Formats: sequence, C-alpha cells, structure tokens
Amino acid sequence: MNATAIAQDGWGQDPAMNPIETVMWRAEADPALKSTMIALEVLDRAPDWADFVATHQHALVGVPRLRHRVVEPPFGLAAPRWSPDPQFDLHFHLRRSTLRSGATWKDLFSAAEQIAMSPFDRSRPPWEATLFEGLPDGRAAYVLKLHHASTDGVGTLQLMKMLHSSLPTTKRAGPRPERGGMTAWGVLGAQALDSARSAPSVVRRAGAAARRVVADPGKSLLDGVRYGLSLQRVLSPPPAAPSPLLAGRSVNWRYAALDVDLASLRAAAKAAGGSLNDAYIAALLGGYRRYHEGFGAPVDAIPMAIPISVRRDGDGGGGNRFATARLAGPVGVTDPRERIEAIGELVRTARQEPALDNIRVLAPLLARLPASVIAQIAGDMARSSDLQASNVPGAREEVHFAGTRVERLYPFAPLPGCPAMITLVSHLATCCIGVNYDAAAFTDGDLFLSSLEDGFTEVLALAGPDAGAARWLR
Repeated sequence: MNATAIAQDGWGQDPAMNPIETVMWRAEADPALKSTMIALEVLDRAPDWADFVATHQHALVGVPRLRHRVVEPPFGLAAPRWSPDPQFDLHFHLRRSTLRSGATWKDLFSAAEQIAMSPFDRSRPPWEATLFEGLPDGRAAYVLKLHHASTDGVGTLQLMKMLHSSLPTTKRAGPRPERGGMTAWGVLGAQALDSARSAPSVVRRAGAAARRVVADPGKSLLDGVRYGLSLQRVLSPPPAAPSPLLAGRSVNWRYAALDVDLASLRAAAKAAGGSLNDAYIAALLGGYRRYHEGFGAPVDAIPMAIPISVRRDGDGGGGNRFATARLAGPVGVTDPRERIEAIGELVRTARQEPALDNIRVLAPLLARLPASVIAQIAGDMARSSDLQASNVPGAREEVHFAGTRVERLYPFAPLPGCPAMITLVSHLATCCIGVNYDAAAFTDGDLFLSSLEDGFTEVLALAGPDAGAARWLR
C-alpha cells in the first residue's frame, strides 16, 4: 500500500479524538495506565541511516497524523484535538542505538521496556522510532512507539504497511506542508463548529428512530429490552474472581517474545474444532494454570478481556475501533481440546451480544469527566482482569523496511493495570507473540514464561508429532 492509498483510506484523518481515545489519553493521569504501544521488527541487517530517515519522510506523506500533536481545550471542556505541530522536527522522533558487544535479544527487550515506560513529551506528536544495531548474527531491530490514542492494533499494522514496501527499494518522497497548529481555545471553537455541522444528521437519525417506533412499537420495545438485558450481562463482571496470586500492581513492564508455527497452531485448533484464536487463548490459559500450580495455588477460572475489532468496510485507516469481551477464562480445564471448545463457545456467545460494543455508549459519558476520575474508573475496570489477549492478522508476504528484510514483527500492547497483555500478530509462517507483563503481579518471571511455553506445547501436541515447537526469542 503506498502513501496515496493510505491517504485515501483516511488513516488518522479525523482531527477530533473519539471518546475512547479521549479516555485513553486522559486516563494517564494515573501513571499505571500508560497507553503506550510498541511494534518491534527484527530486520535481517541494519539499514543505511539515510534510508531509515527517508522511509519516515515517505510515511509523513500518507500519514499526516505523524506530524500532529494533541491539543487539550481549557478545563477539559471538549475532546482533545489533533493539530499540526508548528515546530515539528523529525530529528526528535528518530533515534539510533547500538547495543553492547555480545548483546542478546533480552538486552533488546530491556531497552524496549525502558522506551515504553518513559512518558511521551505531550507537546509533540506522540510517537518515536528507534533503530537498534548490534544484535546477534548481524541483525537489527526497529522499535516504533505509538500512543494508543493514535490507533488500535489493526491501525498499527496499517501504519506498518506504510513503512514497508513490497520490494527492497528505498526511493522515497518528502511530506507536503501543512497549515499552522491550533490553540487550546481554538479546540473549543472547532468542537462547537463540529456540533453545528452534525446537528442535521443527529436530527435525521432521531427522526428515523421515531418513525421505526411508530411503525412497529412492539418490536422497538422488544429490541430495547433485549439490548438492556445484554448491556447488563456485558457490564457485569465475569463469573471469576481475580487471582490473589496476581494481585500485585506496579508501573514496571517486562517484555518477552515467543515464536509459534502458524500452520501447527491452526492444525491444533482444527483438531479440536476451534479457531486459531481459540487455540491461542487456550495455550495462554494453560500457561496460567501451570504458573498457579507452580505456587501451589490452583484456580478454576480467571477474569479476562479480549479486544474485538468492530471495523466495517469503508472505515478509514487508523483510529480506534474495537469492543471488549469480558470472559471467565477456563484455566481449570486441563484437557487442551476441551479448553479450546470451552473458549470457542464463550467467544461466540460474547460476539453475539447486542451490547458488545457498549463502549460507544459509555465512553462519551466517561470522557466528559475530569482526568483524575477517568483514571480511577478506567483503572478499576482494568485491574479487574487477570489477562488481556489480542490477535491481529499480519503480513502474508515478505516485506521490507528501508531496504532490509523484515523477519519478525512482535507487538507489545499497553498494560493498563492488569497483570499481562499478550498479543499475537501473524507474520508469514510464524505467530509472533509479544508478552507484556507486570513484574509485581508475576513475581517469578522465569516461571511465568516457562509456563506459557508449556501451555503452547500442550496445545500444539493436538496437531500431531510433526507440529513445530514454541520458542522464546532469547
């Protein structure tokens, strides 16, 4: 996908943050609720620095959002707004680092953790990119840091396509100039103008809804009751108490990356009559079971959350378009086949809830509250889950970055107050799994990682003796 195509798709074209993005931006009044995303690519070699810079200059053409900072209105009276940074300097956003002699992948993850845990300069566009050299076998790594208010996981991969090319070429174009930035008071004026422009469509939708009620009041009443009951179900905590073993919380993140053969995980899922996502979550829960057993504190279920994309055909690129399903993860189901089946049923039921996308209803109300109150409410909701797990389809064909070949892409999603956020992105024939966990919740990190590996091993065994093994990048 080239710069023009992404621009036509509207990647990050809406200047106003939607309510979900506003909540994530302002919830950072609590440092434990940082919404920092990291995309880490392993490159077959270090690119030329000039090509590295030119690649980002090219991205600035199709993604003006990369030149935009966030402007808050006075007293939080409107949604924050994206506005061109009048002092934008690409030099600030691009960094270069060489790891120590004999560095391992663990050293890279340690450096990426520090990048992720460092707060953004909120007077600038909230993103940074770092090229790491000195990795084993002459490899290099590209670490892109984004704020979740910019986009979700799907949108991040759309952005990565902008940075990639189908062939290892380094020909790039420069960005187009933009008008000056907006002031804090200007945000209020823009909000009022947007409200005035949207008023006719709001009136039309209200009129259409009223006509439906008049035409069939019985059906309208029944639909309303169904939605209300569904809303009650999805907002109620899942029938599983948080694990006392994972009660600790801190602002200290730890990263690890796991490779799983994509074909083997699909075969394991098929053997149990489930989806790839079902098998993936079953493996994670198997790891949670083993970790608890290692401490002599077994649990039957844990509360967990799964982001579900609600993007539709015609939606522009970037932005945040997801809902969250809250489930009671069946940790105590020891048979991996039965666990896959149980998870499949839970996810299917969650997807069918009319109120699944309830965040669209609740976020506008939450976004109007003071930042400290937003942080309190969002923190309480996040801390009620022991696991958040996401799965995003990635590249199916070989891709290149600044003239180098991309071997892996590991996603590290934010850790908003829960013990672990684990994300899978498929890259060619590999499931690249990024694990972000709280060092205060998982007090024995080595046991946690070995337990997760064992969880994948028992699921992959369903694919037969030829199944590939799960391997940590160390």
